[in-house]
Amino acid sequence: MEVAVFSSKSYDECYLTEANQVYQHELQFYSAHLNPDTVSLAAGASIVCCFVNDCLNAQVLSALAAQGIKFIALRSAGYNHVDLDAAKALGIKVASVPAYSPYAVAEHAVGLVLVLNRKIHRAHTRVREGDFSLHGLLGFDLHGKTVGVIGTGKIGSVFARIMQGFGCHLLGYDIVENAECLQLGMQYVELDELLKQSDILSLHCPLTPETFHLIDVQALAKTKPGVMIINTSRGKIIDTVAAIDALKRQHIGYLGLDVYEEEADLFFEDLSDQIIQDDVFARLQTFPNVLITSHQAFFTKEAVRNIAATTLANINAFATGQGELHLVG
Repeated sequence: MEVAVFSSKSYDECYLTEANQVYQHELQFYSAHLNPDTVSLAAGASIVCCFVNDCLNAQVLSALAAQGIKFIALRSAGYNHVDLDAAKALGIKVASVPAYSPYAVAEHAVGLVLVLNRKIHRAHTRVREGDFSLHGLLGFDLHGKTVGVIGTGKIGSVFARIMQGFGCHLLGYDIVENAECLQLGMQYVELDELLKQSDILSLHCPLTPETFHLIDVQALAKTKPGVMIINTSRGKIIDTVAAIDALKRQHIGYLGLDVYEEEADLFFEDLSDQIIQDDVFARLQTFPNVLITSHQAFFTKEAVRNIAATTLANINAFATGQGELHLVG
């Protein structure tokens, strides 16, 4: 079947083409994000394949339906960028990649913890400039610290296991307790208690109406002064303006972000020769205790290969009616 692949990078084309050798679907790659201005690129395709920053609102979905699109294959686990009610009303099925590598994201989250704590990014720059002093680089032992994990699914449980290996005490908050986390010694508590006790707070929950701005002014007021916050889940879980205020007051001691509320216009693109127009993001970049990566936590060879394989398997299952189809909504 003809598949229009949006938000395509060289690595997408490489791994999707490799996975497609089994199925031989016709893949057409577009670097553009899917949005109302680019939806016409899907003309002639039977399926569209999208990523996290593609726009799949009611307007775009209606335009796709008018072109005969009946299936959307997401190259992501999250699907908060899809208006599922509109898709259902239009008769469009949507499938995601429910699991690709929990290790990739969890390990990146741990990397953010280590780099922020020991200020490795600043030390690297300093040494390259011939400055071998240690002032301003003082960190803390992870051993014995309390780590709060919000969202203890596959990724959260892997993160917890790694942090338990450092000798950390584990607190968890989720609607369902994970047996693997309980075996690690994790104590499940209410959110307020987790915020109050945690030295390090790591977010591993999906974006839903309930988790939108979960970390806001009120939540931050309950955290320890100097708390470290790590977010590798979805940007809108943190109220960025509230976080900036807490950084200015030195209440947040460390902030590691792989995601950002308004990342769609920034991440995955080379904007090095442009002026960043997002003033909130620009303010975040001014803090020495903030470390931002551009939604790369998933980005390992194993994860990208698994994403491609599951995406093509979803496409083929829809096309043939055979095989597992990971529908959402």
